[in-house]
Amino acid sequence: MEKLAIVAIGGNSLIRDPKNPDIPHQWDAVRETCTHIAEMIADGWNVVITHGNGPQVGYILRRAEIAQKAEGLHDVPLDLIVADTQGSIGYMLQQALDNSLRRLGVNRTIVTVVTQVQVDADDPAFDNPTKPIGGFMSEDEARKFEADGWSVMEDAGRGWRRVVASPKPQAIHEINAIRALVMNDYLVIAGGGGGVPVIRNEQGSLRGTNAVIDKDRASSLLAQVLRADLLLISTGVEKVSLNFNTPQQQALDTMTLADAHRYIAEGHFAKGSMLPKIEAAIDFVQGGGPLAIITDPANLARALRGETGTRIIPG
Repeated sequence: MEKLAIVAIGGNSLIRDPKNPDIPHQWDAVRETCTHIAEMIADGWNVVITHGNGPQVGYILRRAEIAQKAEGLHDVPLDLIVADTQGSIGYMLQQALDNSLRRLGVNRTIVTVVTQVQVDADDPAFDNPTKPIGGFMSEDEARKFEADGWSVMEDAGRGWRRVVASPKPQAIHEINAIRALVMNDYLVIAGGGGGVPVIRNEQGSLRGTNAVIDKDRASSLLAQVLRADLLLISTGVEKVSLNFNTPQQQALDTMTLADAHRYIAEGHFAKGSMLPKIEAAIDFVQGGGPLAIITDPANLARALRGETGTRIIPG
């Protein structure tokens, strides 16, 4: 039976150069990433792919803001934007991966599942929204959004932005469908952007909520529930490093759980970038997963062979 890997691809797999974020360049990045994932599959791995969507969500929000100002068109709720990007990015990954597999003589069906991820309405993150979304604006513009119920904050001297909560994922609503697809030999793309965040209201009905879920945390949860053999997190660096971007930078080949906890306590991993990936890897391995690997897209195959990447293991 094929081993199962959850492959979490980050923003660099979709937009390699922030100065060239247009759709043709996004296609180039997606196609390159999918060539590496196709090699994994040809080597005998089954995969479920998750992906980020931060820049794409920002662009859609910005378009909606401009359309609202210029033409009075309605705003687009954040949960619908996440669902939109799950469909559009999923389509790109489906097509690119199919093409890459066919070149390798592999015929598999790929499907994207629009995925709802339940969060706790009482999650403390809702009391302290910190995740910036949308474009920069003046304080006057920000205060108008604030009057409409948004939280806003000044972002490092660059302007004001809307901010939302990033609650912890609790359950994947479509997990039975995802599991059935995997068991029937489909390649699945799920949990895009961390999933559409939903809560159950007092009547027991699901409703979208104004939040975003960390993609790596949701990927870890998916890997645990599916009892995957590997959580593979693709990011912008070949290996995790201590003292990153300093003369003392030290690349890591392997981290035990004890090492990872110690490095976090020592402050080695930035909150907005590497820390969520390390925490996701810890959650997976601590929950019984055999192995997590962090590396960049070009080195996926080499990392699987143990030639590069950072491996997070029990211990």
